[in-house]
Amino acid sequence: MTSMKVLVLLFCLLCFFAANQNAQPVWQAPLDGKILFYQTTDFGIVLAGTGSALFAIDGQTGERLWRRNHKGLDETSITPIPATDLILLSLDTGDKSRVEAIDLLSGASVWRSEKVKGDIMQLAVEPEQDLLAVVTVKKAKGRIGEQLKREPVAHVLRLSDGEELWKKQLESDVEMMPAEFGEDKGEVAFTLDNYRPPLMLDGRLYLFYEGATSYDARTGREGEREKFKTNEGGLALTEADPVFDDRYLYTSGRGKIRAVDRRSGKIEWEAKDLGVTPEMAIVGNVLYVRTGGQFTRIKDGEIEEKGSFGVSAIDTASGKTLWRYKGADKGLTNFVFADASTILVADKNDLITIDAKNGKRIEKFEHDTERAQFVLINEKGEAVVGGRDEIAAFRIQSSRLRASNAFEITDSSFKFHNSFLENQPTKTKDKNRNEIWRVKHKAPSRGVLRTIAGIALRATALYFRYGGLATSALNIAGGASAARSILSLRWSGLKSRFSSFDLTTLASNSAKNYAKNYAIGKVNVYGISARTPLLLNRLNNMRSTVSGGLQINVPTASGIRGKIIGGAFDRATPSRADLQESLLDRIDPARQIEKLSDYFLRRKRLAEMRGNYMYFYTDLPRPFDKKGLIGVNVHTGRDARFILASEPDPRFTTDETAGLLYTAEGNRLQAFDVLDR
Repeated sequence: MTSMKVLVLLFCLLCFFAANQNAQPVWQAPLDGKILFYQTTDFGIVLAGTGSALFAIDGQTGERLWRRNHKGLDETSITPIPATDLILLSLDTGDKSRVEAIDLLSGASVWRSEKVKGDIMQLAVEPEQDLLAVVTVKKAKGRIGEQLKREPVAHVLRLSDGEELWKKQLESDVEMMPAEFGEDKGEVAFTLDNYRPPLMLDGRLYLFYEGATSYDARTGREGEREKFKTNEGGLALTEADPVFDDRYLYTSGRGKIRAVDRRSGKIEWEAKDLGVTPEMAIVGNVLYVRTGGQFTRIKDGEIEEKGSFGVSAIDTASGKTLWRYKGADKGLTNFVFADASTILVADKNDLITIDAKNGKRIEKFEHDTERAQFVLINEKGEAVVGGRDEIAAFRIQSSRLRASNAFEITDSSFKFHNSFLENQPTKTKDKNRNEIWRVKHKAPSRGVLRTIAGIALRATALYFRYGGLATSALNIAGGASAARSILSLRWSGLKSRFSSFDLTTLASNSAKNYAKNYAIGKVNVYGISARTPLLLNRLNNMRSTVSGGLQINVPTASGIRGKIIGGAFDRATPSRADLQESLLDRIDPARQIEKLSDYFLRRKRLAEMRGNYMYFYTDLPRPFDKKGLIGVNVHTGRDARFILASEPDPRFTTDETAGLLYTAEGNRLQAFDVLDR
C-alpha cells in the first residue's frame, strides 16, 4: 500500500512539473516595440508589425527572417497575394503613399506603385494573365459603433511589375466595418470584410460593393451592372459568394438569384422573391440556396437573425424554382450535404434532413445544442452541430439509406466532461436516440467577461480556417469543385480577422475557403525563389518524389501582354532600400536553399491539411488547474489536444502544420505547443 502511495505521489509530481514546463513558450521573439498586429502566412512565416517596423518571423523556430523599417503600419497595411510568394505593403509617408510588392521570403521589394493610394482591402489575381486587381480605401479609420462610409477604388495592375492598366472609383460611398470589436479602443482600422471580394473569371472582373458590376479585366470596359444594397439591415455578408458551372456565374442580391452568361456577361435568367440568400451550392444541374440565417451586425459585432428561413432548389438551365423547404425556425445555420441527395440544416431547436430531389423532410429531431450556429459532416458521415461552447454528433438518415440506417444503438455514445482523463459511457437519451457524443467546455469564469468571450469565440472559429474539407461529404468526394476553385485566387480579411464574424458565416464559407490556393497546388514565384535555379531544380525533383501536387511556377510570356525579355517577365531588380536586415543575406548558399525549400514544403503541408480539431477556451482540469485551450476531435468527440496558454491576446492564431499557437505579449511574439493528449 505504501509503495502504491509513493507511485501515485511521483505520478502527481511528474504531472505538476510537466504542466509547468509545458506552460512556457516554445520560443519568444522580442521585437523593437509593442506588437500591434501579426498574421500567419501559407509558408509558415509570421508577419508582425510594431509602431516602426515590419518583421518576418520563422513560425517554427522564432528566428527573425527579415525586418523592414516602416512607421504607421496597421493590420490593413499587409495583404498577401494568393498563389504567389508576394505580399502587398501599403505605405503612407507624409503626403505621399505607395504600394509595394514584397518578396515574403527575402523581404526585398519586387516592385512599387505610387498610383495606388490607400490601404488594400481586398484583391483578386490571375497569374496566368499577369493581372492583379486590388480594391483600396483611403483614411479607413474610425471608432467602433460609428458608421463609416468611404468610396473604394478598384485598380487593375500587371502582376509582374505593378504597372497600372486601369482604375475605377465607385460612384457612391459604401459602409465599412471595424477590423475588431470589443471595448472602446479609440480609433481602429475599418475594412471591407462585410463584402464579397472581387472575382476574376473568363477575362472579366466582378465587383460586389454596390450590387454586382463586371468589367473587362484588361481594358476596364464596363459590362452588366445591377445596383442594390448588399448589407441588408446593417448585417455583413447577407448575400452569397458567387458560384459557377460551365455556362453561368450565379450571384445573389435583393432577394434574387441571377445567372450571368460566362461568355457574354449578360444576365440570362433571374429567380425572384427568395429573400436574403447567404449561401449557394451547385450539385449537378441544380443550384441549392439557403435563405435566412444568422449574421454579424456591422455596428457592434453582435449576432442577429434574419429570415425568411429555409432551403430552395433552382433548375440551373431555366431558373425555375423546383422546391422550397420552409420548415426551419429562427437561428438557422449553414447547410451541408451528407451526400448528393441529402441536405442537412440545423435551426434553433432541431437538426433537419431534407431530400435534395424533392425538398421533403426525411427526419427531424432535437439537437439540444445551446445557440447552435453551425452544422458539419465529419469523416464518419455523422452530423456535428455546435455553438460557441458545445458540439454534439448525431447519426443521420440519408435519402438513399433510410431503411439501412434505421437501426438503433443504445450504448455506444459517450459524455465527455471537462477532463482529459475521463470518457464516461452512458446510454443514449430516449428523447434523442440519434445522439452519438456530446462535448461542452464553458469559457473561463475568471477575467474580463468581454475579453474572455472574444478569446473563446476566436478559439472555436479557428476550425473554420482548416476544416472546410470535413464540412461536407460533397467536398470530400470532389463535388462542387468548380464552385470552390473560384475562391482560390481571391483574398479578403475574413481569413485573418475571422473571429469578428458569427460562426454561421464562417461555416458557410469554409467548404470553399479550404481550397484557397492550396487545392490548385501551384505557387507562382516572383521573388528570390525565381532567381535561384538550384532551388527550382531541387523543388522540381522533390515534386516527383516527395511533394506530390506541389508545383512551382516561374511565369513566362505565354499568352500574356507585357514587357518581355528572353521569354520571361522583365522584373525589376528587387530593391533592398527599406530592408534593414535579412537572414538569407547572412547565410551561405547551401543553407539558403535549405531554408527556402523548407518554406515551400510547409506550404505543401498546409495544402494537404484537414481540420480535425475544434478548440474551446476553458478552465483546464487537473493537473493543470488554469485557463487554456482544449482541442476536441470532431470525428470522435474526444478531448485530444490542449494548449497551456492561459491568457492569449484576442488576436492569437495557430499553425496546425507546426502544432503551435501564436500570441503577443507587449513586444514579444510567443509560440506555445499544441500538445496531443
